[in-house]
Amino acid sequence: MSKIGFIGLGVMGKPMAQHIVDGGHTVLAHTRSGVPQDLLDAGVQACSSAEDLARQSETIILMLPDTPDVEQVLFGKEGVADGLAETPGGVTVIDMSSISPIATREFARCIEALGVDYVDAPVSGGEVGARAGTLSIMAGGKQEVFDRVLPLLQLMGKNIVRVGEVGAGQVAKVANQVIVALTIEAVGEALVLAARAGADPARVREALMGGFASSRILEVHGERMIKRTFDPGFRIALHQKDLELALSTARQLGVGLPNTASCQQLFNVCHGLGGSGWDHSALVRAIEHLSSFAIGDTPPAA
Repeated sequence: MSKIGFIGLGVMGKPMAQHIVDGGHTVLAHTRSGVPQDLLDAGVQACSSAEDLARQSETIILMLPDTPDVEQVLFGKEGVADGLAETPGGVTVIDMSSISPIATREFARCIEALGVDYVDAPVSGGEVGARAGTLSIMAGGKQEVFDRVLPLLQLMGKNIVRVGEVGAGQVAKVANQVIVALTIEAVGEALVLAARAGADPARVREALMGGFASSRILEVHGERMIKRTFDPGFRIALHQKDLELALSTARQLGVGLPNTASCQQLFNVCHGLGGSGWDHSALVRAIEHLSSFAIGDTPPAA
């Protein structure tokens, strides 16, 4: 089995790394906060730096919060690029973070100049999917490189699609996050309206689940809105970052995304309410704030 380097062991990265261990690979890890003890107990080897990890790994996986984090890990002091410069080649970098498609192409160009293959493979499915190993993975890269790393990706996900060349995976992820955000907004608006009109939002959700409005977001996030369970999950701050990627890319391409922009404003309201760390289903709180009415409140008498 291969030596797999894994950088970024947060809510998503930690269970993803565990699946690779369970798949029989040797896993080396580096993270600023230290490798969790349960991963060490499972056999994960801690590395002192990203450079040290890159020097020892055949495949390097990144699962980091944002574009600057990936840039720093790749090209900063004691970064991955420093370690790759000392390797004989044959290494592949897989960036599973959700970052800028434009920056991704530049990062790939610099890494490939070292004789190293590069794949962008952002994911969807949240913490639940990461723990279950059922993530959707949207990949960009050369076909032969994708084919080579596919068995590794299959340890972490189920719906795995090569969208195109490097950067195409990030484009697909940005599109995914637009759809997810707007669907959360739609579910939130519908449930607040139903509750304010005097209907039981739980029963409304149950009825809608049997029709054309049914969706995974109505099922999971609608339930969170009704039960007020907003522990992340996927934090609002991270979804704000993803929508900013969508909006900045749209600006560069001259594409209008009016509903994405308005949804970002609702996330900004949540931020103003102190909710950057809430699960993104808590977008409903911005709608409730604007409506002066929350799901669970008693509607005023007609």
